[in-house]
Amino acid sequence: MDGTLIESERHLAECSRQASAELGLALEPSLWLAMIGLSEMVCRQMLHARLDEAQVDALQSRTLALYERRVEAGLPLRPGVRAMLDWAEAAAVPRAVVTSTRRERAERKLARCDLRRYFEHVVTGSDVREAKPAPDIYLLAADVLGVAPSRCIVLEDSVPGVRAALAAGMTPIQVPDMVAPDADARRLGHRIADDLAQARRAVEAAWARPD
Repeated sequence: MDGTLIESERHLAECSRQASAELGLALEPSLWLAMIGLSEMVCRQMLHARLDEAQVDALQSRTLALYERRVEAGLPLRPGVRAMLDWAEAAAVPRAVVTSTRRERAERKLARCDLRRYFEHVVTGSDVREAKPAPDIYLLAADVLGVAPSRCIVLEDSVPGVRAALAAGMTPIQVPDMVAPDADARRLGHRIADDLAQARRAVEAAWARPD
């Protein structure tokens, strides 16, 4: 969802940088990029390696306050999202949102961006114990959709998400957002699309193929 459907990752990174500056915390800019695609718990662990508990709490609280203002104002969609979802809906493709975000925030964000109506199911970080890159969240999505994992195509922007999809036995298509896949990521052997229009063509071709 974040970074794949919604242009939210860069806004969250900007809010994190602003919050750390306001609080006088010296954190490397690359830290926010390294957190993309990871769960809130893992991000807290990364912050704990640099800050004490009180600082982490203050940083996350201020970041969330800044970010929620942007969510309420409306975050932009990634180019091509609406066209892809309109096609998938018309073609009756089973669809689920899979996000590490907690359910309440995910549902609110999807509704605010007028995306919730496109999806039969929303599977969130609140629904599983192990976050990406563990496969749990994608396996749960396949289960609620009633589709075998081997027949699922996953659109992802982050490498942890791609690893989770591969571990679940699914076919990921990565559409990078803020972080381009490095050599290690490319060795995973998955498809990398330039944009959602290119990803959509790949999904359409797969959907048109007979069983």
